[in-house]
Amino acid sequence: MTFFKWFFILIFSSLVMVSCKEAPEVKEEVQKQVPLQRQEIMMSYAPVVKQVAPAVVNIFAYHHVKVDLPNSPFLQDPFFKELFDQLHKGAREQSSLGSGVIVSKEGLVLTNYHVIENADVIRVVLYDKREYVAKLVGTDKRTDLALLQIEGGDNFPALKVAPQDDLEVGDVVLAIGNPFGVGQSVTNGIVSALARSQEGISDYRSFIQTDAAINPGNSGGALVTTDGRLVGINTAIYSKSGGSIGIGFAIPTSLALPVIESAKNGGRIMRPWIGLDVESVTAEVAHALGLPRPYGVLVRGIYPGSPADAAGVKVGDFIAALNNREIEDDASLDYQVAISPVGQKAEITLIRKGEEKKLPVLLTEPMDAKDPSSFTIKGPNPLHGVSVRTLSPALALEMGLSPMKRGVVITDMIQNAPAVQLGLQPGDILESINKKAIKTKEDAVSLLQQDSHAWIMVIRRGQKTLTLQVMS
Repeated sequence: MTFFKWFFILIFSSLVMVSCKEAPEVKEEVQKQVPLQRQEIMMSYAPVVKQVAPAVVNIFAYHHVKVDLPNSPFLQDPFFKELFDQLHKGAREQSSLGSGVIVSKEGLVLTNYHVIENADVIRVVLYDKREYVAKLVGTDKRTDLALLQIEGGDNFPALKVAPQDDLEVGDVVLAIGNPFGVGQSVTNGIVSALARSQEGISDYRSFIQTDAAINPGNSGGALVTTDGRLVGINTAIYSKSGGSIGIGFAIPTSLALPVIESAKNGGRIMRPWIGLDVESVTAEVAHALGLPRPYGVLVRGIYPGSPADAAGVKVGDFIAALNNREIEDDASLDYQVAISPVGQKAEITLIRKGEEKKLPVLLTEPMDAKDPSSFTIKGPNPLHGVSVRTLSPALALEMGLSPMKRGVVITDMIQNAPAVQLGLQPGDILESINKKAIKTKEDAVSLLQQDSHAWIMVIRRGQKTLTLQVMS
């Protein structure tokens, strides 16, 4: 083989090697497919809505208002009386609308108390347009919840109520209800905050805040997660116009469980109490206590004979946790106690003089007075015709008063009683008469029956103290 032949073979081999080295890598082509299912085309909440919507109902509550007939001789004539009745027929009936959630196949419906308050007739309209009359089973004004029983029918679609302990800020939620009476509607949003305080709605200021649109008529409706769990009962919105601005509140299902259980107790709702008067820790107090940040509560009062008293809690103690769950403020403590089972022991973690202690406490129902019956005062005194009862924690909670208050409370009064003219009202607490403290209704009766032409009465109304001086 000649030199030139070998030279050309060497050059050709080099070119082949270079071309092989620089050849681009061949990639496998990805095959794209046309979406075939609805879920592949767009994200949809339709499956969960189909699951939970049948258990959400519309509620119509009717209240018959008594209309006093004018004292006129024309009304003695049947014709004019019938005409007047027809003209005022609409004025005799007031109605309200709201929503509710069926929580048992037997037809138990959970809703807001303010939806059915003072209702004479309650009608429930189901998702499939069936209508039923419902009766009131139990109410819990402290949580603004009520329990209804659908009359007639069975095997209703129902949502299971379970604690919402795993709910987190940022979770997607759906609000289902009957806004403005337009019919069942669904809105979506996220959990904006947990344990949110909102005064004036419920004694337990621990709400789920959401930006899902909630409007008038949504009250009592369902707040559910994307997996179909009921986590709250929609109850209120923060709004200056009356419409939704993205700040809505729902009552956690943990507070609803005792209300549902009340169906087994004849409507009696059993919640425990602890018997403490506490205040939240401020930044200044936290610094003085050597805490890294403000949390917990300081004990400033203990009801004698209460669970906290029996457990050995003392005034001045700093309570950090209940059942190893941190207490953020006074509302947090109330909530943790309220969702605890009656008759079971809880554990209080507190700090006393720099030392941590863990005290077991038996959570029981609020105490009642030895004689819980009422007494109507009679005789020549300013409280003639007023019914009073000795105040107890159980009665105080029933009337929406602080369970730490003691004394005698006005429960009712006859029409045109002198107390009405004085501006007194049910819920007022009689603290003293003629500078003598009142602890029982017998004390009040004894002081009023004493010969006197003047009475100085100290009345407690909420956070105000009123002093009345009455001359005979």
